[in-house]
Amino acid sequence: MKNYAIFLRGVTPTGKNRVPMAELRAALSNSGLLDVQTYIQSGNVIAKSTLDQLSLQSLVHEVIIREIGADIAVIARTHNQLKRVMEGNPFPLSAVSRTYFSLLAVPPAAYLADGLSQLDFSPDTVRVGNDAIYTLYATKHSDSKFNNNFFERKLKVAATTRNFNTMSRCVELSA
Repeated sequence: MKNYAIFLRGVTPTGKNRVPMAELRAALSNSGLLDVQTYIQSGNVIAKSTLDQLSLQSLVHEVIIREIGADIAVIARTHNQLKRVMEGNPFPLSAVSRTYFSLLAVPPAAYLADGLSQLDFSPDTVRVGNDAIYTLYATKHSDSKFNNNFFERKLKVAATTRNFNTMSRCVELSA
């Protein structure tokens, strides 16, 4: 049995990506996941499963389509994987309010990751990892053009972005 943090991409309070957390918890529990809990309303799920990461992502995606009607990307990480992402943060703890993590569904092609790494992100700072992108925003996340959609276009993989506090809390909850 593994502890997972499961991240849903682009969950919104209304519209086509609306995913009510109570419905989600019930649907995922009914699908066989254990100890299902959600953290805030933006699509963060903590659960236990015997499934491997890709099978879990597929299951959660299918359950959301079937039970809730939203077709959204699902990115799962075990507690240890998520902890390694946090430990790989290259930015100082004094800047946590401006530090964001974009989790990648799959590792991008090396040439795309290299190309992204070569871009000038000024005034922001971006570091590309194998399964995550670390971004330190000069001001606010919302002020930058270097956001989740930008990273997905450049790397041609699904991604979902969370701030430092959300990631830290998901590491704690998935322990």
